[in-house]
Amino acid sequence: MSTTQNERLRGLLEPLVGAAGLDLEEIEVSRAGRRRTLRIVVDSDEGVELDACAELSRAISQKLDETDAMGEDEYVLEVTSPGADRPLTEHRHYRRATGRLVRFQLHEDGEVVARILAVDEDGIDAEVPGVKGRKPTARRIAFGDIAKARVEIEFNRKDKKEEEA
Repeated sequence: MSTTQNERLRGLLEPLVGAAGLDLEEIEVSRAGRRRTLRIVVDSDEGVELDACAELSRAISQKLDETDAMGEDEYVLEVTSPGADRPLTEHRHYRRATGRLVRFQLHEDGEVVARILAVDEDGIDAEVPGVKGRKPTARRIAFGDIAKARVEIEFNRKDKKEEEA
C-alpha cells in the first residue's frame, strides 16, 4: 500500500514540529506553472511567534534536504501560523478560541453567532450576544451538531488584559 506525499511529509515533519512545542495543522503542496510551494501550517495554545516559524523553517529545510520527500524539483518552503479565518475543525481549535466570537453553521438549527465560554469533550458552552438591548443568553452546542465553525474577526474586541485592568 503506497502512501501519499502528504502522508510521507507528515510522518517526516510531525516529530520536528512537536519537538518545537507546536502542532502540525496542515501540509499543502501546490504548483503554479513550474513553481512548487510547500506550505506548512503550525499552531500552539500560546500562538506562534515569527522567530519560532523561522527556526522551524530552517529545521524543516535541513530535514527535507536530507531526504527525497520533495523530489529533485525546486520548491519554496513556507512555514506559517493559521489565519484568523481558518475553520475550526479540531477540539484544540475550539479550546484555543475560548473567549472569541464564532459563527457556527449547525446541521439542523441554521446559523448561530456566539462567544465560546468553555470547551469540554462533548461540546461548547457559549454565550449568544443580546440584540437590541436584550441580555446575552447561554447556549450549549454539542460537537456533533456543528457542520462548520469559524472565528469572527472583532475589530473592537477588548483584550483580556484590558478587561482585567
